[in-house]
Amino acid sequence: MSEIGGPLDDGGIAVRDDPFVLFDAWLDEARKTEPNEANAMAVATVDALGRPNVRMVLLKEAGPAGFVFYTNTESAKGSELAASPFAAIVLHWKTQRRQVRARGAVTPVSDAEADAYFASRPKDSQIGAWASAQSRPMEGRFVFEREIAKVAAKYALTKVPRPPHWSGYRIAPFEIEFWRDRPFRLHDRLVYRRDAPDRPWRTERLFP
Repeated sequence: MSEIGGPLDDGGIAVRDDPFVLFDAWLDEARKTEPNEANAMAVATVDALGRPNVRMVLLKEAGPAGFVFYTNTESAKGSELAASPFAAIVLHWKTQRRQVRARGAVTPVSDAEADAYFASRPKDSQIGAWASAQSRPMEGRFVFEREIAKVAAKYALTKVPRPPHWSGYRIAPFEIEFWRDRPFRLHDRLVYRRDAPDRPWRTERLFP
């Protein structure tokens, strides 16, 4: 018997040398069945008092270097990552009965990467990145709409440049866990761990 990602080695989730090979296979399957964004993921950070904070974002890249998402760097998550550059993520695919969790150190993407991704966004989204003071108090929806109109008028006939406060983050995981639902809560759990980004992965099975 086999499943996506390779032959089963002992009846559980298939083990691959590179966990991102398995991750890509699972994400590809989820894209075929999830009703909305299969790349939606929860990102958890901590504030200055060590209190956790979590929100949904869109995963835009995944590979050996890590998981990448983009945001306003002056937002709550941006401020928290500046103070404590570590994050945890989870992607849950209900139609597939699977989830992937990861934890790792966070670094900003390069300016070139941020510029390239920003340029690929729809113009309305680019305008919104300038108009929104993300995570800060808003007096009313009209204030936001007025800012959108101002930015739209400014860049009506030109390309929208990337705001200096908008960029991406890369989470370089030291741990990735693959979870698969099984009957009677007898779930499969396979975790990959490594001591540093340049060190090899080791795997372990966990009790559900």
